[in-house]
Amino acid sequence: MHPLRRRCERAALYQQDRCSRGEIHRARRNFRLRQSLYGLMMESAPLKIGIACFPLIGGSGILATALGSELARRGHEVYFFSYAQPVRLDLPQEGLHFHRVEFADNALFPCPDYTLPLAVKMAEVARSQQLDLFHVHYAVPHALAACLASQMVGRSAPRIVTTLHGSDTTLLGQDPDYRTAIEHAFVHSDALTAVSESLRNQTQEIFRLKRPIEVIPNFFTPNKPKRNREEVRRDLGVTDELLVLHMSNLRPVKRVDLLLRTIAMAKNRSRLRFLILAGAPFDSYEPLLDELGIRDRVVVRQNTAMVDEYLEAADAGLYTSEYESFGLSILETVFYGKPVVAFDVGGIPEVVGDSCPLYPFGDLSAAAAALDALAESPDLARELGERSRNRALERFSADRIVPRYEALYRRVVAGP
Repeated sequence: MHPLRRRCERAALYQQDRCSRGEIHRARRNFRLRQSLYGLMMESAPLKIGIACFPLIGGSGILATALGSELARRGHEVYFFSYAQPVRLDLPQEGLHFHRVEFADNALFPCPDYTLPLAVKMAEVARSQQLDLFHVHYAVPHALAACLASQMVGRSAPRIVTTLHGSDTTLLGQDPDYRTAIEHAFVHSDALTAVSESLRNQTQEIFRLKRPIEVIPNFFTPNKPKRNREEVRRDLGVTDELLVLHMSNLRPVKRVDLLLRTIAMAKNRSRLRFLILAGAPFDSYEPLLDELGIRDRVVVRQNTAMVDEYLEAADAGLYTSEYESFGLSILETVFYGKPVVAFDVGGIPEVVGDSCPLYPFGDLSAAAAALDALAESPDLARELGERSRNRALERFSADRIVPRYEALYRRVVAGP
């Protein structure tokens, strides 16, 4: 620190007649001016951001992709790292770059390794492009790879922001084979964020973290559907029925079995049709369709990356997850003015608020009755949908959420 910035040394210099009190005050004023100008420059200067995420259909990859696209539109340079191009990463786009991580079987290892090739690729790009920070989605493997990459780069290494999406805490965090590695990633991250208050609280409880976790929720920006509502419904074979949508990667926590049983329990089943946009194979649930006698009520579309036309065509959403750290599919549904039927678990209440009723987990009778009510009263569906949409626009738009990430990035980059 310069002597003029230390009070005791300023006094000593004055007493030694090495400079006048006026010179000291001018030096302090000039320093504050330079500091102010530097701060203004840092607030407006574009950042170079590396984003590591999973490329598949799922909340974390979709959020990371949307965030990167929004950051690029705001003038930042964004570099994606993954083993495949993320499903919603629309390239080419100015300011967006994708670096594929290649990994293969090696006779020395019983299974392919991804973390080390990812770390090497991140380090290479960090050096060549002088990245300011890594924003990684999930501690395993992405935050761990970022830690390794930073060690490889050395003193000029990018800062690390780690966003938790759920499985770090609710699944891997409970596994002793992963817990220590996750804790290491947390300790060596410059900032931690979670997508909901629920997830933050659960993470702090499980890991006994003393450091803060900032809650920055997910956001959604609708795209213009390529086909109109009538065309999509005609393609699905839907006429005047209430079309109920479900979107997920079909992981066990989504409890698709409960979803199908809820459909079977609806009294107005003949007035309902169900569309499942599956981000994974649906084969294991096919026998249950026949067992419950609902095959004629359910349409399945697999690996559909662009969902806007289906959201526009739907009338409501049905989600029966055992736990959701946030519920991005629910947010996407209500953004299109469609009410949702869901359980009161995890971060879902933070997304829905009081715009739609939520039900205790596993209460299939209540969920089925809610579907019946929507089928019987289109006006109720429209009213709940409009309330849900207004709440989503107010709280979860890109214009509200992305600047919070930008502010976090600048604090981290400017930090000690």
